[in-house]
Amino acid sequence: MSMYLIISGTNRQDSFTLRVAERYQSILKKKNIDAPVLSLIGLDLLERNASVLELEKKWLLPAEKYIFISPEYNGSIPGVLKCLIDVSDVKKVWKGKKALLTGVSTGRAGNLRGMDHLTSIMHYVGTVVHPNKLPISIVDTLFNEEEMAHAETLRVINQQLDEFISF
Repeated sequence: MSMYLIISGTNRQDSFTLRVAERYQSILKKKNIDAPVLSLIGLDLLERNASVLELEKKWLLPAEKYIFISPEYNGSIPGVLKCLIDVSDVKKVWKGKKALLTGVSTGRAGNLRGMDHLTSIMHYVGTVVHPNKLPISIVDTLFNEEEMAHAETLRVINQQLDEFISF
């Protein structure tokens, strides 16, 4: 079975991105797939250093399928997510692997443009991107106090994950 890694693509504290990533993790667990969540909070990704090498060894290299949850930052992806890709050993970490993309935003477009940018980056580094890229709009309205509770969003996430599992 493939090793999955969910990447919460921001370093902002208390973000909806991390909450969505954790929801993906719980849905995958119900499908008997363990998928750790890699949060970028507090990571030093500005240069290739000992912590990046440890991150690669523990999380990035063993993963065969990546699930990116990326918020919209100024019409694209967060710089910290791009830094993660840039400081990694591209040929070993990304080439020949598969990725699923989900964009989140409090606006109407669900980071569509950012997912296009991330798709281009992933293609450049040799990662195959699943075609069902899910934009999650007005993410701030989809949660109750404990978890994501919006039934239609949960339905499309389940469908997206089922497609990715067989991809």
